[in-house]
Amino acid sequence: MIFGFNAAEVFQIAVEIEENGKTFYEKALAKIDDPDVQAIFKDLALQEVEHKKKFMELKAKLPQQASQPTVFDPNNEMANYLKMMADGHVFRTSDNVDRKLAQVKDAVDALRMAMEFEKDSVIFFLSMQDATEEEKGRQFIGLLVKEEQEHLRRLAVQLKKMTH
Repeated sequence: MIFGFNAAEVFQIAVEIEENGKTFYEKALAKIDDPDVQAIFKDLALQEVEHKKKFMELKAKLPQQASQPTVFDPNNEMANYLKMMADGHVFRTSDNVDRKLAQVKDAVDALRMAMEFEKDSVIFFLSMQDATEEEKGRQFIGLLVKEEQEHLRRLAVQLKKMTH
């Protein structure tokens, strides 16, 4: 392991990503007219709210050492690296959400974009899980991955129905 991030930092970024996911799903509803996709997006927007709550609860339950830096970092370089990694996420900022939404023309576009969001979330959380040294934090981050994988599965099933 090259970098050692603490789980509390990862959970804070998870909260921000979930907020932007909720924003995407809600705003995308206005751009699509397929009732099945609308139903999925409404449900996923609600789930993002629940995930945010869950992630905040999990962050609060982390043992104190999970909030401590895992290496000596007087210049806050680890936090900066973590931010850079998260900034690569498709929906890291609300500006990214608006830019991506401008590209959505129909329900298939919206589904593909939602899948990109969920896939980026899985990849981000897996990379952060690998970079987190504290075992309890690694387990909690594993819960994030499972939640996002389920979203991705649902979206992929719907996209397949619409394109095959």
